Amino acid sequence: MKLYSHKDVDKKALKGARIAILGYGSQGRAHALNLKDSGFDVVVGVRKGGPTWKKARRDGLTVAEPAAAVAGADLVAMLIPDTAQKEFYQGIRKQLKAGATLLFAHGFNIHFRQIKPRKDLDVVLIAPKGPGDLVRRQYQQGRGVPCLLAVAQDASGRAQARALAYAHGIGGTRGGVLETTFAEETETDLFGEQAVLCGGATELVVKGFETLVEAGYQPEVAYYECLHELKLIVDLLHEGGISKMHQFISETAKYGDLTRGPRIVDERVKNQMRKVLKEVQSGKFARQWIKENQTGKANYQKLLDADVDRQIEKVGATLRARMPWLQEQR
Repeated sequence: MKLYSHKDVDKKALKGARIAILGYGSQGRAHALNLKDSGFDVVVGVRKGGPTWKKARRDGLTVAEPAAAVAGADLVAMLIPDTAQKEFYQGIRKQLKAGATLLFAHGFNIHFRQIKPRKDLDVVLIAPKGPGDLVRRQYQQGRGVPCLLAVAQDASGRAQARALAYAHGIGGTRGGVLETTFAEETETDLFGEQAVLCGGATELVVKGFETLVEAGYQPEVAYYECLHELKLIVDLLHEGGISKMHQFISETAKYGDLTRGPRIVDERVKNQMRKVLKEVQSGKFARQWIKENQTGKANYQKLLDADVDRQIEKVGATLRARMPWLQEQR
């Protein structure tokens, strides 16, 4: 394991560099503001006149059309949605100056060869392990969100140093910058989203809720037990791992965890996880998602509509309306 801190940063790697941030969403805004506050020359590339153009200008940043922002930039951070990057890159490809660094926050388009960068470019990855809002807040508080770093193409011989200097500029070295590869970042990220963080967690919650309701219990009570209280457990896991969770739950809950948990998430589930991972590794998932986008996303929209049209969502909306502090936490 290679974990870098501020002591490993070459301050000269991006000294005097002009950095173009393409996109001003969650990550784009955080990166641009953090880099500006770190003393870098930053320009945000977005569509003129749009809401993000106005927002970036209100935030005190230099704003330009994407092609103009890229022209002459020493480092270009591609922080627009994955699905838009392939076509977007073709539009700015010729504007990228020789020897520039092309940076991504997720490796999907490089790893699955949707984007094939010019050979004279450095191609790097800096992936904060947290949403943009957290990246910004932690930076402002003198802390930092850990980042992953990878190099796919080192045309200059300085790609790694430039990437680490960028990570330092957004606060990543305060939390630690872990070296990886585009393949590892992409495949573990997709697997985590599908099997655990999003797909796995939400399906576990829904199936638990449905089991209680079908057994005759009130939907409202089932919601509290299977969804609402999940945050309490996740916070403990996030703060101190499984051991901290065990410290703060009852002996009864702990015994139930240890004896019944493995019966729910058993070897059959793990075998399904292995299949999901193989679909990620082989590119099957990527091909399916790319095709879905190319054909208008009709199936995706159908699945999304069905996912949110569940009893647990309707019950939850009613109960959350009586808990105004949930909105205040945003």
